[in-house]
Amino acid sequence: MTQAPWIDYRPEIKVLDCTIRDGGLVNNHMFEDGLVKSVYQACIDAGIDYMELGYKGDKRIFAPNKFGDWKSCDEEAVRRIVGDNDSDLKLSVMADAEKTDYHRDILPREESVLDMIRVATYIHQIPTAVDMIKDAKQKGYEVAVNLMAISTVQEKELAEALEIFAGTEADVVVLVDSFGTLYSEQIHDYARKYLDAVKGTGKEIGFHGHNNFQLAFANTIEAIITGVNRLDATMFGIGRGVGNCPMELLLNFLKNPKFKLRPVLKCIEENFIPLQDKLEWGYMIPYLITAHFNQHPRAAIEMRGTENKDKYVKFYDALNEA
Repeated sequence: MTQAPWIDYRPEIKVLDCTIRDGGLVNNHMFEDGLVKSVYQACIDAGIDYMELGYKGDKRIFAPNKFGDWKSCDEEAVRRIVGDNDSDLKLSVMADAEKTDYHRDILPREESVLDMIRVATYIHQIPTAVDMIKDAKQKGYEVAVNLMAISTVQEKELAEALEIFAGTEADVVVLVDSFGTLYSEQIHDYARKYLDAVKGTGKEIGFHGHNNFQLAFANTIEAIITGVNRLDATMFGIGRGVGNCPMELLLNFLKNPKFKLRPVLKCIEENFIPLQDKLEWGYMIPYLITAHFNQHPRAAIEMRGTENKDKYVKFYDALNEA
């Protein structure tokens, strides 16, 4: 840790912007090129370490006429935004287990402008995820693995999963609060388990939070305090349903002088404030309710698209009786 009267930071902390990837879940990944380029440039100017452009979704599952370019992140589309990426910013995509034709659609690293593949998996998909990690590593990428929905995973299963991931070639194992149900004390306990599981392997631990209880930022701080060094955030907190830890809050908290707040504020002002008139994200009571019942927010997302979008008690009762 570097310390001075005006600085208190860990230089090993890396920040990943997943605005386009997680934010794309709000609009089926149909962001216009201008907005994606603006986020890309803001990440460079702000000193952010990684930008996640979207998914490597299988087009046989996600039809191109229903989803934008950032659901599949073809090399041509990515290069349309970043060219050869002549910058220090590293580029990432997410590959969902059982929803990615990773053998075909993830190119060898020397043929791609991408730097990192993040494998996302549920507990029952781990065998597939392990093979995906191996495939991406053999192709030359930095690799992370995100275990989803851990609030529904039994302690024994989690311990076994972490032991498996510790034995893979993954560089980063990400603690994910998928349903936004966790409190800071739980984040601390989970982070300790993750850190203990990879001790001595050289792997880093990451954190990705959702804001159902208005705790994504607070939980990110707790993860930092516990020793987590890879942090996810999005511009103006945009993301699936209730959204994510806001990038502007995170960079303001981190004291590393390499991070610059102004480019993020400029990007938000020019892109995401106007976007709020077209898309809905951020804290809303239906997402609190799904988190209360430890459920995926898909039910709240569907409810917000109906004429009963503000019938909170009816929605609560329906989930309570399910």
